[in-house]
Amino acid sequence: MSLVDFLRELDGEVQAVNSSDFEVEIIETNFVPSFSDANITYDNLDTQKKKCKRLESCVLYVDIRGSAKISAERKPKTLAKIYSSFVRTMLASARYYGGHVRNIIGDRVMVVFDKQDCFTKAVDTAVLMNSVCKHILNKRIKSFEFSAGIGIDYGKMLITKSGAIRQGDEKEFYRSLVWLGKPANTASRLTDLANKTENYSIPAIHQGNYYPNIKDWHWQSKPYEKFIDDLEETSSRMLRHKDEHFYAFFKTTISHSESHCPILMTKAVYDGYKSANPNADSIKNGWFSKQFISVRDYSGEVYGGDVIKTAVENI
Repeated sequence: MSLVDFLRELDGEVQAVNSSDFEVEIIETNFVPSFSDANITYDNLDTQKKKCKRLESCVLYVDIRGSAKISAERKPKTLAKIYSSFVRTMLASARYYGGHVRNIIGDRVMVVFDKQDCFTKAVDTAVLMNSVCKHILNKRIKSFEFSAGIGIDYGKMLITKSGAIRQGDEKEFYRSLVWLGKPANTASRLTDLANKTENYSIPAIHQGNYYPNIKDWHWQSKPYEKFIDDLEETSSRMLRHKDEHFYAFFKTTISHSESHCPILMTKAVYDGYKSANPNADSIKNGWFSKQFISVRDYSGEVYGGDVIKTAVENI
């Protein structure tokens, strides 16, 4: 087949799938589907139909912190042991509380939960994973300080079958279940931030005060808001400062560093877990608290904590 014919064939397939005659059937479910689910299908151009499922539940991601640095600095055999130990223990932790592993990409593991008791199962799984990372993996992997980040969100996700039907040894690489929707994206972005230290700069004002009695200057940097609060209200073009020694200023930036908790979750997850477990120690003792974190495409509150299972003390 020539390249032109190949491109024309692709164009025809895309046109067929996006036509008004092509039907997409969405089936609501309370259970995490598998790849073999008969109600999730590939695009069928003959019948002009595709089946998908939609699940409203919790989704959790976990991955290793500093994996790029680990990969660059470790010998291949050591690297294989580290990743094998991490994935093995995270899969076991997910299964312990009834989670369903639905994706493994490098060191990132995706876990989805059936709708019933999903808040409790998701948070308990996160705490178990954090405990395993801190008190088993970090103890047994001695070449560096092992840590991981965990993110959880809740909401509706569309599950569709993506790829192409192939035969032979490579067929597994041509197909996957795709989880579409904000919960999967938000949980993944929370995972990116969890257990990390962010270094960034914020806009600021560098203010100079002059003290004539000692003939000396004092300079300090402060955020825009603080500088504005120190100005007096005026209807003229003259700048009036509350400090009589204020003399000069110019724009600058302030370096800021902030460390995030190993477990991060959206408000929906926290509220759901709190409602289902009002007497849990993590709720009564405030082990999960509101975090001041900016998450792309998410405007709600974020809660986080560094909570572990007390059972690890008996290992």
